[in-house]
Amino acid sequence: MVRRNLGQSTRSIYMGLACISLTLHILMAFCCLLVLQSACILSTSSSSTSSSVPRIDPVSHASSSSSASSSSNKQQTNHQNGERNISLNEDAEKEKKLIGAGKMIANERGRSKLKELFKHSLYNLPRSELQQYDWLLKLKTDAEAEETESEEKAKGDPITSSSDWQSTSEEEGYDKVTWTREKETHPPWLRFHLGISRWELYDRKDLNLAQLTHYLATQRILGAVQKKGGTQLKLLVSFPNYGQALLKPMRQSRDAETDVNLFYFSDFERHNAEIAAFHLDRVMGFNRIPPVVGRLINVTTDIRETTTDERLSRTFFTSPAGNVCFYGQCEYYCSTEHPVCGRPDVLEVSLATMLPDLSLAPRRSWRSPWRRSYSRTKLAQWEKDPAYCDTVKTTPPYNCGTRLVDLIDMAVLDFLMSNMDRHHYETFEDFGNETFLLHLDNGRAFGRHSQDEPSILAPLAQCCRIRRSTLLRLRLLSHPDFRLSDVMRESLAQDPLTAMAPLLSEPHLSALDRRLETILGVVQTCQDRNEDVVYNDLDQYDYQQLEDNP
Repeated sequence: MVRRNLGQSTRSIYMGLACISLTLHILMAFCCLLVLQSACILSTSSSSTSSSVPRIDPVSHASSSSSASSSSNKQQTNHQNGERNISLNEDAEKEKKLIGAGKMIANERGRSKLKELFKHSLYNLPRSELQQYDWLLKLKTDAEAEETESEEKAKGDPITSSSDWQSTSEEEGYDKVTWTREKETHPPWLRFHLGISRWELYDRKDLNLAQLTHYLATQRILGAVQKKGGTQLKLLVSFPNYGQALLKPMRQSRDAETDVNLFYFSDFERHNAEIAAFHLDRVMGFNRIPPVVGRLINVTTDIRETTTDERLSRTFFTSPAGNVCFYGQCEYYCSTEHPVCGRPDVLEVSLATMLPDLSLAPRRSWRSPWRRSYSRTKLAQWEKDPAYCDTVKTTPPYNCGTRLVDLIDMAVLDFLMSNMDRHHYETFEDFGNETFLLHLDNGRAFGRHSQDEPSILAPLAQCCRIRRSTLLRLRLLSHPDFRLSDVMRESLAQDPLTAMAPLLSEPHLSALDRRLETILGVVQTCQDRNEDVVYNDLDQYDYQQLEDNP
């Protein structure tokens, strides 16, 4: 009888606890619905109050870091870092499928700021139709191809045809391919070369850009040799489809800042800086840096076993930790004290698309008027003379055309990424002085996030001249709906190396916003002191509407 009463009492207690638990769960679910509903109302209200900003329906894909707000971006990045060691292989496989495809990891909680930015009218300005002489490379006509073939046959050179070329190098590891005049038969790197125009390296809307970055990140490496020239180690790698890329290896971690005691010409070149520079140049709307993508390679199978460079081959060794290392031969940091090492074979690298061969498209190298002295004791003339720009303005080619504002565009880009190593720049000779500047070699960028270098802006501060389109885009990127750090975070998330770690740390991204405000401050100071500051490259557009409707 006692046991029966105890059993009934226990069952009553259990039933009571179950009812309480069920009630609490219902209350929690109700509270969650209220929170979600209020969040949706807040978002709608926010959209309606910012009537001056065009809105686009939320897209179904966004970067791996949320673009809804800066705080959620940081939380998601930290969450990814916490899970990276657990699901590294799985993340790498997912990233491999998205390499260079122009896709972004789904983000249902917010819109894609990057996609909205590229839909803005400032990034879709109509241009006059390009003429034949505005293209760097051109396919021969049938008549020209026949004439060339006849000349080659007369010389006794065995060729198939200039317009229908077939590879016979399959035994060497290259793909056996047939290239015709049809664009679809060309590999991505050749389509990129044929797409270079007088005004830009590539069209951002060209679907080949995604195919190009995808092939850079996935194609089998057929050979690797050390590239001549430069001060630090870089390799030239070849692919089976006859394409090539410039490889820069990982030398230090993402979070490492440049030592404050190092001179700008003694700094490491960073692989992630090359990748981030390409994305920043694209976000700025310049399109003057060849496409760059990050990739994991195997030091042994991709370099050591494929290289025909004896100088490079002699520098391989196995470290005490069992990692495969090499150091090559160069002016700086090519020694056993500064090796490039895999873990034990795996190494992060950047791969930059090669420009057309100089025999086909010669380039001219120009010494920058604001080149630094590259001396530990001496200053350059522009660092001592505040009126230095007056001399530059009277010197060809800066005394006419757009060369001066082109140079100032480059200074704006360099200041944003803190690149002090801009001693020369290049242009394509065939276009003369009426063309864009190539923004090459950005490995020493993004060295310090805690410190800005105002002297990089000397061309802007001394000349007080800037393109209207550049100025309007800078103002647009300072707007909360298109914040530079947010769109850069989203753009960089498309790179496969983001699966390992963010390509730019949060302090570096925050530095971009800070530096952008500095640039706008310098422009405002110029406008307070001078009248003719803005070079109007939008005279055929309603630029007032562009400016008033960011």
